[in-house]
Amino acid sequence: MHAPALHQLQAHLQQLIDQGLLPGAVALIQQRGDTVLFEALGAQRPSGPPMARDTLFRIYSMTKPIVSLAVLRLMEQGRLQLADPVSRYVASFAQQQVWTPHGLLPVQRDATLHDLLRHTAGLSYAWEPGPVAEAYLGARIGSRRQSNEQLVAALGPLPLQHQPGSTWEYSRATDVLGAVLEVVTGQTLGEALNTLVLGPLGMDDTGFCVPAGQQHRLAEPFERDPQTGAPVQLIDVSQPPVFESGGGGLVSSASDYARFLQLMLGGGSRHDLVTGQTLRLLSPATLRFMTADHLGPRPVAGDILAPGHGFGLGVAVRRETGLAARPGSAGQYSWSGLGGTVFFVDPAEDLLAVLLTQAPGQLRHLIELWPALVYAAL
Repeated sequence: MHAPALHQLQAHLQQLIDQGLLPGAVALIQQRGDTVLFEALGAQRPSGPPMARDTLFRIYSMTKPIVSLAVLRLMEQGRLQLADPVSRYVASFAQQQVWTPHGLLPVQRDATLHDLLRHTAGLSYAWEPGPVAEAYLGARIGSRRQSNEQLVAALGPLPLQHQPGSTWEYSRATDVLGAVLEVVTGQTLGEALNTLVLGPLGMDDTGFCVPAGQQHRLAEPFERDPQTGAPVQLIDVSQPPVFESGGGGLVSSASDYARFLQLMLGGGSRHDLVTGQTLRLLSPATLRFMTADHLGPRPVAGDILAPGHGFGLGVAVRRETGLAARPGSAGQYSWSGLGGTVFFVDPAEDLLAVLLTQAPGQLRHLIELWPALVYAAL
C-alpha cells in the first residue's frame, strides 16, 4: 500500500468531518493479512468524546452477510437446504399471490431459501408507493414491536411484488431468514448468530443491543442532516429489542466486523495471529458459492445495485472490473448499512476495507468514495 495515499485518505475523511458532514469515522484496511490502516477520526457523537477504534456502530444492512453465512452453516450441517420452500419453515408463506395491475395471481412456484438469500423471493422493502407498500404499512411490517415470528406471520399472506425467482428486488428477505434460523435452531436469532458465527469468531462487541455498561462507546449521528435539515433518528439499541432484525439490527465495531471479513477473505477460515490457531466455519467451496453471482440475466428493480454488479448470497458481487463508476476488481463483493457503514472485500488484491460512521445522509456518497480512496492507495 502507498503510504502517501493512505495519508490522503485520512485527510479526506477529516475534511468531511471538518465540513460538518460526518461526526466522526473509523476506517480499517487490511491487505495480505496486515492491517495497513486502522484510524479513528472526529467525534464519537456531536460535541462528544473523540472517536475511538472500539466505538460501536449500528451497522444496519451489514447484518445481512452475517445472517446469510449462518444460514449456509446450517446448510453444510444438513439442517436445511437452499432449494427448500420457505413455507417448509414458515407456514404463512404457503399459497402466496403476486400483485398485478389486473389483480392477484397465484405464484408460479414457491419462494425458496435460495430466493431469500439472493433477494428474488418477490418481497420488497415497500419504499415505492403502491398497493404492495400500502399492504406492508397496514400490516405494520418492520415494526420493532413485532417479533420475527409475528413479522413473518403478517408478511406471508401479503401480495408479492414479483413472481418468485423472476426479479431481484432489495427486500425484507433477510428478516425472513432470521425467522427461519429461529425455527431451525430453536433459539432466538441473537442466540443462533452467537452460536453459529459471532461466538466462534470472538465478535464480543456485536449484538442486537448495547449493554448498559458499554453504551458510552456507542456512536451517534447529528440530530439533523447537515445538508437537508431533516431530523435523523437511528434505531434504539439501548435495550434488547423485540424485533431482532436479520436484515438490519446489529451493532458492531470495526475490529469485530473485520474478524468476519477475514473469515470471508480466508475462504471460510480465519487465522488468529495471537493464538496461532485457525478457525474454520465454512468450506472454501461454500464461500465461493456464497460470493458468486446468483442473478444471471434476471432484471433488477431499483437502483441499489451498481452497473456491472450481480448479487450473491447476502452480498453484492462485482461481475466486471468495468461498467461501474467506482474502482474495483471482478469478484469483489460488498455491502453497506443505512446508518453510514460500508465494506468491501477484494480477493484478487487480498484486501478488505471497512468504513463506519453514523451519517445516513452521506451513505450514497461514501459508497462511491470509500473504494476510490482505498484503491488509490494500492
